[in-house]
Amino acid sequence: MRTHKVRVILRWLHEDGWFLDRQPGTSHRQFRHPAKPGIVTVNGKKSDDLFGGLLDSIARQAGWTKDDMRTRK
Repeated sequence: MRTHKVRVILRWLHEDGWFLDRQPGTSHRQFRHPAKPGIVTVNGKKSDDLFGGLLDSIARQAGWTKDDMRTRK
């Protein structure tokens, strides 16, 4: 099963042009993009691992394909 740290996902979002719109609590961050519709929600501390359905959900919200997730460093 593929896993990525929250800090890696946050870096990818920033590189793709997403910016932090709000953080209502301590764990959920909501990002907005100037050109793409919707918001992306990422939960967890920066050192947490994300995997499975949560990674798929973030990719879908950000408009990324599964290939994008595999090829990013």
